Amino acid sequence: MSTFSIFLVLITIVCFLLIVVIMVQNPKGGGLSSTISGTQMLGGVQKTTDFLDKSTWTLATILIALILLSSLSFTGSLSDTDSKLIEKTEAPATNTPAAPAQQTPAPAAPAAK
Repeated sequence: MSTFSIFLVLITIVCFLLIVVIMVQNPKGGGLSSTISGTQMLGGVQKTTDFLDKSTWTLATILIALILLSSLSFTGSLSDTDSKLIEKTEAPATNTPAAPAQQTPAPAAPAAK
């Protein structure tokens, strides 16, 4: 398994976790923090909102870092030098000189009466 494939799997996992954390939140304050109504819950409502906010920013930062690192580890197996399209366009370009065109004299115009 290449390094790029490992980064791809990690990016997919982080994206899924980021989607879950964002879907749990509600922009009007009614998400997960509104369903936990009792303050006896672990951390209380305010701590849940803080946790979701911090985890969103942390996952977003990890996602950006993984994307940048994966671009550095990408070897480019289809780089410009290995392109089959470039090989096809360069193959017919042979240096055969074209035969010079022979010039024939133009026919003389009939005399005017």
